[in-house]
Formats: sequence, structure tokens, C-alpha cells
Amino acid sequence: MRIEIYKKGRAVKQNYDWKEELRSRISSADELLEFMPDLPESPLFRRLYASVEDFRKVAEAMAGEFRFSVTPYYLSLANLENARCPILLQILPRREELEDQVFQFPDPLAEDSHHPVDGLTHRYPDRVLWYLSHNCAVYCRFCMRKRKVSRSNSAPDRSSYSAALDYIRNHKEIKEVILSGGDPLSHSDQTIQFLLTELRTISHLSSLRIHSRMPVTLPSRITDQLTDVMRQAFPVTLVTHFNHPVEITEEATSAVRRLRMNGVTVLNQTVLMRDINDSTQTIEELMLGLLRIGIKPYYLHQCDEVHGVSHFRANIETGLQILRDLQGRNPGIAIPRYVIDLPGGGGKVPLENQYLRRRTDDGLEFENWSGLKFTTVQDREDK
Repeated sequence: MRIEIYKKGRAVKQNYDWKEELRSRISSADELLEFMPDLPESPLFRRLYASVEDFRKVAEAMAGEFRFSVTPYYLSLANLENARCPILLQILPRREELEDQVFQFPDPLAEDSHHPVDGLTHRYPDRVLWYLSHNCAVYCRFCMRKRKVSRSNSAPDRSSYSAALDYIRNHKEIKEVILSGGDPLSHSDQTIQFLLTELRTISHLSSLRIHSRMPVTLPSRITDQLTDVMRQAFPVTLVTHFNHPVEITEEATSAVRRLRMNGVTVLNQTVLMRDINDSTQTIEELMLGLLRIGIKPYYLHQCDEVHGVSHFRANIETGLQILRDLQGRNPGIAIPRYVIDLPGGGGKVPLENQYLRRRTDDGLEFENWSGLKFTTVQDREDK
């Protein structure tokens, strides 16, 4: 049963403007307790905090590091009866964020060391990541850019756009531009249209990609006006970020349909997280659910080694087993690629199950998804 958030406080209208919904975010411990007065009685809350005052202290201690903020819509998906509610686990500040002894670095992927101009990361030769905003509809506690996201003064401003566009124009090895953040869709339609139009004039670009979690956390943002902007810039790929089947709602489905009907390719990347989605059943259901609403599962991410998030990280062996199980359960189009972003700026590499077991006198022996062994004809020896 969806929590009755929309009839409380600021979120009274059923179909209010996405900007108004952003302004209606719950952004403090006291606001959250006002919106969800039964939260302290939930089994999850009692597991995470010694008391309401303990929760307030944790939230206050984290405020300077990484703000708390959630849309009424996303909060309405929470289930207070679930001791492992995947919504609350993704948004509630926890003491582990302050006491992380495992992950030590705020920028483990060395993004800040590959900044040729303000707002751009150029790590791979053929693509650049362009940070347009450090604002999000929801601040996810596992965020890999906690050092910047939720801090408005850290984001590039419009005066940096020209330098970034000039850099992209002058580096013809760049084939793809990824608009990221924060969430680039926190900008206005006019700003997004300007950027897409400018990028479309650069002849050596083959791909324009937008990374946004708003189809999940603020589906009202995916308006007819926005999708028309993307349609005019065709082809555009939007990569979104569903982590659990409960996030696939009627509202999210409508947002994705609107994108697809305007020619936008929609992919999904999921972060594998302990106690949230680290089971075959959950990932199977999520990937099939995404396929049903028109989204291609793209990446299953091993959680990045960002300071303050090690309590989210599932074992790599768990991820490999999930992918092995999916191989015999899901259509190939509903099986994501399992990847890890290497610390130190090494980039993404796939984590693959090894189905080739050994070479025999007769050929190559493979073990399939169910554990059965099969042998192929011996490989030809090249002279």
C-alpha cells in the first residue's frame, strides 16, 4: 500500500508541475518525521537508529557532507512494514557513512584528474562526461559523486558551456558526449534544447547520451515538452537508474513510454547493493520488468569504492552468481553486463563468468548455465 504522501503538507495536487514537485522535496529529518510520523515505529528504523534523537544526530552530522533530500513521489513507494525496504535503505542517512573504514577516497575513480576544462571529464579517448548539474530529485546515499552532488556551488555554471563546447569541437577523436551530473534534467527544457542543438552541429559526434534518474525519482519531469526536445535532437539515448522492482510504477512506465514514443532509446544501469537487490530473484524480476516497459538492461554496476558507501557493497561473487543464474532464466536482451569501475581511473571492465573450462584432446570443454558440460570441435591451429 502506497503511503498517503500526496494529501499532506506541500504536495496537495495530484498532477502538479515538476518544478513545484522539486520544491516540495523533504530535505530534513524533522520534515521526514512530519511526513511519515509512523517511521520511528518501523522495523527498519529501529534496526538503523537507537532512537529518534539518534536519527536526528546522524542526519545533522551528514548534512555538511551530503544532504538529505527526497521527492514526495519517491517516498510514497516506501513500505514501513518491510525491514529491508529498498526505498528507505537508498535514502536514509546512516552512521556508517561517517565511520567508513573500508572505502577511503571521495574520488576513487580519479574523475577530477581528467578535467581538461570546467565540467568535462575526458578519461576515455572517444568520449567525454559533461557535468551539467550537481542537483538531483533524490540524493541517493550510495552516490559515487558525494563529494560534489548536493552542493550547488560546486556545479559548473552557464559561463563554462562555451569552453566545453569548444573543447569537444576541437577534439575530433570524441565520438560521444554524456550529459551527467547530479542530474542534467534538473535544468530547464530551454537549457537542454540549447545544449543538444549545439552538440548536434558537431559532425564527429556519433552519440548523445543523457544520464538521469528522474524517470525513477521524479517521473513528472518527463513532459511532452522535454521529450519533444529530445525528439528534435534524434538520436538521443537516455540511461536511467532503476535499482529495484518496486520502482517500476505506473508513473515511471508512463514516463518511459513518452520517451520511447519520441524516439529516445532508454537503457538502465543498476547498482548491485547489499540487502537491497543482491539476489537472483530481485534482479531477475527487475530486468524482466524493465524489458516489459521498454527499457534495455545495460549495466549491473559493482558499487564504487566511494568513502561512506562500503556498507552498500555486495560481494563480486554474489554478482557473478546472479549473472550465471540469469543466463538460464532471462532472455538475452534482459541480461545486463556486470561491470566494475576500477579505482584510480582505470575505467569500466566487465566481470564475466568463465564458461570455458578447459582444453581437451577432442576440443574445448564448456559448462553451460545449468552446470552441464559440452565439448566443441578442436580449434584450428593458425600457421
